[in-house]
Amino acid sequence: MGEQVRFLLDESELPTHWYNIVADLPTPPPPPLHPGTREPVGPDDLAALFPPELIAQEVTGDRFVEIPEPVRDVYRQYRPSPLIRARRWERALGTPARIYYKYEGVSPAGSHKTNTSVPQVYYNSINGITKLTTETGAGQWGTALGYACALFGLECEVWQVGTSFDTKPQRRTLIEVFGAKVHRSPSRLTEFGKTLPEDHPGSLGIAISEAVEVAAQDDAIKYSLGSVLNHVLLHQTVIGEEALKQLALAGESGADLVIGCAGGGSNFAGLAFPFLREKLAGNQSPRILAVEPSSCPTLTRGEYRYDFGDAGGMTPLLKMYTLGHDFVPSPIHAGGLRYHAMAPLVSHVVNEGLIDAAALHQSECFEVAVDFARAEGIVAAPESSHALAQARREALAAKENGTEPVIVIGLSGHGLLELGAYDSYLAGHLEDDPLSDEALAAALANVPVV
Repeated sequence: MGEQVRFLLDESELPTHWYNIVADLPTPPPPPLHPGTREPVGPDDLAALFPPELIAQEVTGDRFVEIPEPVRDVYRQYRPSPLIRARRWERALGTPARIYYKYEGVSPAGSHKTNTSVPQVYYNSINGITKLTTETGAGQWGTALGYACALFGLECEVWQVGTSFDTKPQRRTLIEVFGAKVHRSPSRLTEFGKTLPEDHPGSLGIAISEAVEVAAQDDAIKYSLGSVLNHVLLHQTVIGEEALKQLALAGESGADLVIGCAGGGSNFAGLAFPFLREKLAGNQSPRILAVEPSSCPTLTRGEYRYDFGDAGGMTPLLKMYTLGHDFVPSPIHAGGLRYHAMAPLVSHVVNEGLIDAAALHQSECFEVAVDFARAEGIVAAPESSHALAQARREALAAKENGTEPVIVIGLSGHGLLELGAYDSYLAGHLEDDPLSDEALAAALANVPVV
């Protein structure tokens, strides 16, 4: 019999609760601040955008939050997702490292985003909300929210970052297949959008401002965010909770290295936070590493300070690593990693020294993604390619050092709708665009002083 490759949990082992890292942190994270008063935000300040259950999850200190049965019922369509031993890639690399990847591309939307879109739409639906607005970069989040809204009978309106809207028409079509309406951002539909040129490349911060503006004007409409906020990271922890059980199935006592790509932070936190819990409890001792693009190096070159989550300054001020709320990254293909800041909880644990960060050029990431596809048969999303590239570095270092680490990678989604990006790489047209010191200084100049 051949060596086992896939480590699967039975449907009965689907997590019943999400995990909240706040309960186990050595120091509490700084609170969000009201953009006007600069005082800590209360539940009433968030009521215009979110239903009460999500607001409660945003501020809770409880270690675990129960997953409602209607949400678990949808999860059963694709969860538990597989943990796969990358045996063929290990052989191709000639590494003694044992490499596993947690594959979220099996969801209906093709990425991890469904893990939070489903509960967000569910909570809005039981509160009588009829429509949700949101932003999307590469389109993974817009797809996931459109799908969830179709399940629960809500309308969905999506502002897609201009560069992605122009270059990823198949992703836009998929969002529309699920019933959502998609606009290029910046648009002429919002007052904030009108302040920018129609041909502006856009950013996630700009798209957020447009979606928030529309939601704030109608009590029947709420806003839904695909990353960054505490409740979004909470929902994603089903990834790490499953991975811990699956590693045990594989006969491993734990991970030596946990790697995930990081844009807004939800995919990374979803995998990493349950492992961080075990590390804080002394049960395991993994190194945990977030990987971002060199063109949008939030954790590695940003400043840890209060800033707006959107370009228009409509959101609360969040303590996070930021490049400046009006920063517009270069149009790299990993659209989901083109956010100007990082989730406050991820930022906090980086600042506390509990996890590390690295930044890579997209050309290296696509090179590794192609090699991975030829070995493992999975075309990774451009975002996930960053985690793969860092994993290759670590695996080759293990080969050189003669060590045998257990490496766990978050493979956040497939790249089958990103073949245009792969075409650019294969044709030799892919360019790296690392952030210059001058551009960084200019972007940080407008961050509020708190």
